Amino acid sequence: MAVVSRMGSAMGNATQAIVQTLGTAIVTGQYDGQPFPSEKALCEQFAAARTIVREAVKMLAAKGLITSRPRQGIRIASEDDWNLFDTDVLSWLLERRFSPELLLDFMEMRLAVEPSAAALAATHASDAQKAAIREAVERMYAASRGEEDDLRADVAFHVAVLEASGNRFFKQTRVMIATALTISIRYTNRVKGVAHASAQDHDTVARAILRGEPVLARTAMHNLLEGAFDLVKSQITPAKP
Repeated sequence: MAVVSRMGSAMGNATQAIVQTLGTAIVTGQYDGQPFPSEKALCEQFAAARTIVREAVKMLAAKGLITSRPRQGIRIASEDDWNLFDTDVLSWLLERRFSPELLLDFMEMRLAVEPSAAALAATHASDAQKAAIREAVERMYAASRGEEDDLRADVAFHVAVLEASGNRFFKQTRVMIATALTISIRYTNRVKGVAHASAQDHDTVARAILRGEPVLARTAMHNLLEGAFDLVKSQITPAKP
C-alpha cells in the first residue's frame, strides 16, 4: 500500500509540474503565433508517460486554458474563456507583464462583493468570526509597528469578513480574493509609497461589524476599497482616440 501511495504521489507531482510549466507558458504568451504541442510532443518534452500528460491536459482544460477534441488536437482557448476564479490562472495573469487593467477588473468585483459581505457580517457573524476579524485588525496595527507581516494581516482581515458574511457564494470567493490581494496590495502600497495598509481604516469596518451596524459596515468597506480602486484607475493611461 505504501508503494502504491508513493507512486501516486510521484505521478501527481509530475502532473502538477507540467501544469505549472504549460499554464505559465500559455498565460505569458509563449505559444502566441504557434500551434500548441501535440500529446505525443508533450510526452517527449517532459519525458512523461501518456497518462501523466493526459491528466495535465485535463487539468489545463478545467482551468479554461485549452480545449482538446478528437481530430482537432489541443488548442489554446480564448482568453475570455480562462477561469479567473482558478487561483493558478489568476496568479499567472497578475504576474504576467503586470496589468493595471486586470487589477481594475478585480477591484470592481471586490466593490460588488465585499461591502455586501461586510453588511452581512454585521448581522450574521458569530462570536468566533468576530474574534477573527478583531484579531486581523490587531495584526495590522502590529504590522504598522513592524511586529507582524502586513500583507498576511491585510489578507486575513478581508478573508475573515467574507467568512463572517454567512453567504456561501461570498465565502467561495475567499481563496480567489486572497490570491489576487497578495498582488494588488503590493501594487497599491508601492504606488502610494507606503509600506503598510491603513489599520485604522480597516478598524472602522471592523468596529461597525462588531457593533452589528450593517449600513455603516457596508459604507466603511466601500470607502476602504474605493480608495484602492481610484488609485489603480489613476495608473491606467487613457486610450488615444
